[in-house]
Amino acid sequence: MSASLKPKTPTVFVGLSGGVDSSVAAYLLKKEGYNVAGVHLRCWNEAGCDVREAEDARRVAECLDIPFYVFDLEKEYRERVVEYMIEGYRNGITPNPDVVCNREIKFGLFLDRALKMGADYVATGHYVRIRRYHGPFTLFEAEDKNKDQSYFLWTLTQEQLRHCLFPLGSYLKEEVRRIAKSANLPTAGKKDSQGICFVGKVTLAEFLSRYIPEESGAVLTVNGEVIGEHRGAQFYTIGQRHTGADYRKKTQIPYYIADKNMTKNTITVAEGGDNPKLYRQKVNLDGLNFINPKNRQFSRGDMPVLARVRYRQPLARAVLKGNELVFDRLQKFVAPGQSAVFYSDRGEMLGGGVIVSAS
Repeated sequence: MSASLKPKTPTVFVGLSGGVDSSVAAYLLKKEGYNVAGVHLRCWNEAGCDVREAEDARRVAECLDIPFYVFDLEKEYRERVVEYMIEGYRNGITPNPDVVCNREIKFGLFLDRALKMGADYVATGHYVRIRRYHGPFTLFEAEDKNKDQSYFLWTLTQEQLRHCLFPLGSYLKEEVRRIAKSANLPTAGKKDSQGICFVGKVTLAEFLSRYIPEESGAVLTVNGEVIGEHRGAQFYTIGQRHTGADYRKKTQIPYYIADKNMTKNTITVAEGGDNPKLYRQKVNLDGLNFINPKNRQFSRGDMPVLARVRYRQPLARAVLKGNELVFDRLQKFVAPGQSAVFYSDRGEMLGGGVIVSAS
């Protein structure tokens, strides 16, 4: 076969965050024979720690002997992810910046730029499995259920998935660590990042207080009794245990936020983690997306699913009725602004939506 007729080696741009997962993703793809390039996405970070992450990503690319690029997306990340989160809290919801980052940045701007530069695919270190059987692309929970990140990818479309690779979907985390060590990757012993990356080492409340003014309001019991004062309803989320108030009893029975009233600037707390006021059964959704477009037609009727309303929550049986998700059993700590994501019995991630309200 002449050189001109040889099949082209697919090119994949791997998002190198500076962590062990994306490092191993790049290693595995190169080992499989792909033409691999590493890309670090420079996103807005108030703490300024991205310099260290970028250097770790560069060291990984050097170790693997692959090209390395840095995409400067600070402005876009600030506008599309950070401001989205701040505005969400200002309006009294609990937004999910990781979902928006995946939609707008990693599988939005990064994917678009990579394709323009000649890439066939982009890849990340997400723990999720992607499949295609003579039809649309589908996403499945990762082999490692403790690390599965399908919850954050429910907004992806068929056009995006056509250009996506997720090399870690069939691996356990401990296997990834072993691969990194055996390949002498410089990130092999690096700890996993925790929390919201751009917030830095301060608490979320401290971060938000730089952008949202504090306004004290009343802390109410589920019976309407005023038992304390808070710093502003926008700083709290449904299910949060520590309110910052000084009303806790000597018995140390915890209080959890059961409701918020942004108009009156009040938060309502329930005593004890099993209080009935902390549970909901019906969840109203907005912005529904189905990974496989064929599933949209089934949602117009009663569509039995397994669903979760927060990351790592055990899946629970429910029925999707249009934009309403009705659980068989009451669900705890349902926060508007978070994502409700639904699955099939065989682990396929069907899609999701943003929680608007719950009852």
